[in-house]
Amino acid sequence: MTTQSVMIPWQDRPEDCNDIMWRFSENPIINRYAIPTSNSIFNSAVIPFEDGFAGVFRCDNKAVQMNIFAGFSKDGINWDINHDPIEMKAGNTEMIESDYKYDPRVTFIEDRYWITWCNGYNGPTIGIGYTFDFKEFFQCENAFLPFNRNGVLFPEKINGKYAMLSRPSDNGHTPFGDIYISYSPDMKYWGEHRCVMKVTPFEDSAWQCTKIGGGPVPIKTEEGWLLFYHGVINTCRGFRYSMGAALLDLEDPTKVLYRTKPYLLAPAEIYELTGDVPNVVFPCAALTEGDKVTVYYGAADTVVAIAFGYISEIIDFMKKNSI
Repeated sequence: MTTQSVMIPWQDRPEDCNDIMWRFSENPIINRYAIPTSNSIFNSAVIPFEDGFAGVFRCDNKAVQMNIFAGFSKDGINWDINHDPIEMKAGNTEMIESDYKYDPRVTFIEDRYWITWCNGYNGPTIGIGYTFDFKEFFQCENAFLPFNRNGVLFPEKINGKYAMLSRPSDNGHTPFGDIYISYSPDMKYWGEHRCVMKVTPFEDSAWQCTKIGGGPVPIKTEEGWLLFYHGVINTCRGFRYSMGAALLDLEDPTKVLYRTKPYLLAPAEIYELTGDVPNVVFPCAALTEGDKVTVYYGAADTVVAIAFGYISEIIDFMKKNSI
């Protein structure tokens, strides 16, 4: 890794690389057996915390039970993940039932760290919780009715309300899915559901023609909210997950200013092509330092990897290659 005077993990673009985003040469950074009980560790969230980083990790155990675990790192690459899953206490509700938890995101809003995840309650819905120290966690009311996935909070209120992206779905491996936004005054009651982005016609941009879903917490820039998202095509070998980006209006995120027609990152390396679910690049977290962005993504539903880019280049690429 190149030595940088920045906080986030970083590696300069290889000289022979012309891509907008590029992979860490030492990927994957977290292997599937990083804790004793795990079958796989992937689709996880990280955030700056104290003198390093904290994370909420999806760890499926060897019975393939899905749960979320806390972890800590000094450099964002080498992680110490707790061996026991997060135990929730009652937050703004006494109803903290959960058949499973997976695919977390995390962001800091006002005075605490908020976590969203896909929560099992008579089917997949969006679970919400918070922590102040990544040691004690409090679960809140589920945001929506089943079925829903990919709940992604904005890192600040919009027009005085909490805002969250999600993807209404069904109970299985959904062959459809668009991105919606919802608002809440109190992180308990959610409404004002509006469509943000739909899948693309096959002939226009096939990599995102089957379903799409929000990825990392949106990044606020002068030009709009930078949203990394995943797109899916249903091929003769099954679903293929890739990563793109969109720029949403700062005041009204239902307005999509630009959206990548080509993908930014797609399964190509062996750890993305081969695993429990082949052909998956699934972004869940992003760290920024100035113009630099480091994106954490799940690879093949098995391991965690990272990729790098420059925010200005990504936005410029979107403008020149927008749907």
